[in-house]
Amino acid sequence: MITIEIMTKSGCCLCDDAREIIEQVIVEIPAEIKMTDIESDPELLERYKEKIPVVLINGKESFVYKVHPITLRKKLDKLLG
Repeated sequence: MITIEIMTKSGCCLCDDAREIIEQVIVEIPAEIKMTDIESDPELLERYKEKIPVVLINGKESFVYKVHPITLRKKLDKLLG
């Protein structure tokens, strides 16, 4: 199972866009989406501040600000082997 984590905070339109793109790409891929509110953790808030959304795939930072569907698919295909 692949874990895709989106670092987000309230009112983040780009975060909503990122989630929408990810949901469209992973339709047939064994992956789960996890939303992490950076405002709930002072360390995360300090680390990411205005640098959101940040998308991590299996813990590795993979996208910042915008998720590109073709690039996402390639990254996921690589993980699936």
